Order: sequence, then C-alpha cells, then structure tokens
Amino acid sequence: MKLVNLAEVRLNPGTPLDLARIRSLRVNQPAVARRVAALNASRGVKKLHQAAWLVKAIQCIDLTTLAGDDTPGRVRRLCAKARMPLRADLQAALGVSALTTGAVCVYHEMLPEAVHALQGTGIPVAVVSTGFPAGLTPMETRLREIELSVAAGAREIDIVISRRHVLTQDWASLYHEVCAFRQACGDAHLKTILATGELQTLENVARASWVCMMAGADFIKTSTGKEGVNATLDVSLVMVRAIRDWADETGHVVGYKPAGGISSAKLALQYLALMKEELGNEWLVPERFRFGASSLLTDIERQLEHQVTGHYSAAWRHALP
Repeated sequence: MKLVNLAEVRLNPGTPLDLARIRSLRVNQPAVARRVAALNASRGVKKLHQAAWLVKAIQCIDLTTLAGDDTPGRVRRLCAKARMPLRADLQAALGVSALTTGAVCVYHEMLPEAVHALQGTGIPVAVVSTGFPAGLTPMETRLREIELSVAAGAREIDIVISRRHVLTQDWASLYHEVCAFRQACGDAHLKTILATGELQTLENVARASWVCMMAGADFIKTSTGKEGVNATLDVSLVMVRAIRDWADETGHVVGYKPAGGISSAKLALQYLALMKEELGNEWLVPERFRFGASSLLTDIERQLEHQVTGHYSAAWRHALP
C-alpha cells in the first residue's frame, strides 16, 4: 500500500461513479470471520505498552452526547472533559501532556455551546446531521441542516445515508445524495454513517463504502449508535480494506470511525490493532481514525489509573456528564 504523508492530506475530492467497480466487489465471509477470530485471539499489549495504546485511543475519541435530555450544562461539562480527559497527576505519571480527545460530537441545537466551550483549544466540534438517525427527512431539509451547522462553526458533519438506496442497489442515487452533502459541507469534513447494522450483507457494506468515497466522503462510519447492531469487527474489517484499496487505486485518504457499543478499553485496543495491521501507522491519528463513543473514556481512565497506582477505581469516580 502507498505510504500517506499526513502533511499532504486534503479533503477527499472523490471520483466519478464507477458502477462496474461497485458491482464487481465481493466479500469472502469465511475469510473475514477467520481474520477477526485471529484478531480476537491475538496476544494483547501489556503494562506501559498498553498505557501508550490507551492514550492513543483517548486522542482518537469523538466524545459524544446525543441524548434527548441534553442540556447546555451537560455539553459544557463534556467539553471540559474533552479538554482534560485524564487527570493531571495521571498524565504526569505517564509522561503525557496536553492530552485531549479527537473531537466533541453533539446535535446542532447544542453546537453554539460546544463551539464556545472549546474556543481556542483546537478541538473540533462534530455535528450529526441530515435527519439523524433515520435520514428520512426531505432532501432540502437535510442540506439546510448541514449548511446551518457549518455556518455555526461545526468543522465536521456526520451525515446518515438513505439506507433504502443500498438495500435496493440504487448506487447512483446514493452517490448523488452524498455528492450533494459533500457540496453543502464546504470546507468541513464529511463523515458518512452507513448504519451497517441495517445493510443486511457485508457486500452491501463494501459497496456503500466505495460509493461514499467516490462521492467525496472524508470518513466512513459504521453506525449512528441507535441501531440494534452497531460497530463490529467484521464490518470494520470490510470497511478498512475498502479504505486501503481506495488509497491504493486513487491516492486519496479516507478516515474510519467505528461507533456504537465500543465501551471497553480491551475492545478499543482490538480496533487500534486492526487499524495498524490493515492500514498502518499513518491511520493511527485523529485526522484518520475516531471512536464514536461516550462511556469508553471511563474504562480507559480506570485502566490507566491502575497502571499508575496498581489499583482499580470505581467507575463512578470517572463518570461523564
């Protein structure tokens, strides 16, 4: 695979829709299962090596609150946590400084509060959009949502695709939809949520990934976190290999974001190992890899405190807002 210079990374320009390439995609499901089983059985990193990997995981978290009872106060507290995700004494003991999460992700209504709370930090605010989580609002409304969020300071837009286009194999409609979202984003990063738990087959996941990348997606993301099945390693393997092939064939870089159900440090380490082994160190940066998570940070904090003190603390001591 081509090595990617992150200093040269730009927004994904996309390509014309290539239906022949899309229809040629196949997924060997037994091979996927074997690869994931090998990943699950692989020996984990320990002690200081594990601590270093977990610090990397923190840097790649989109710290998220997408609840119906979100309040400005909760968002301010979440942003404070994004600015200081690990206690100063633990950072000092681990030799870490200026640690932050990769981004904060909220609904549009909470965007002004998040932008204000993170002003001057360099931490981007991501906003879910386009009728999240179902994506069934009128196209005009979805485009306007994006435009309003970008105008209000969102630097990343997490859109949801119309799953019906995938389920009916209407790749042209999916392509044109995502192209319109790309245009509405302007200079903001476009992260396309596939809702993989609703796409029925791994081949649909692979094809939807390719169509979104052709349409200019800067990230492809598994889930809204609201589906019955969210991020899995099987789906992730298919998506990261699509990203790898895309980079080989076009020279363009696309990021990956698993979301939903990733709540343990152990599972986070498996995803980091997958990224390193399939895509390389070039993707182990927040510009190219994110966890969509809320409770994950709590378990990582507990593991890192154990590394420093030799004792596990209660989860409530690290509770998020």
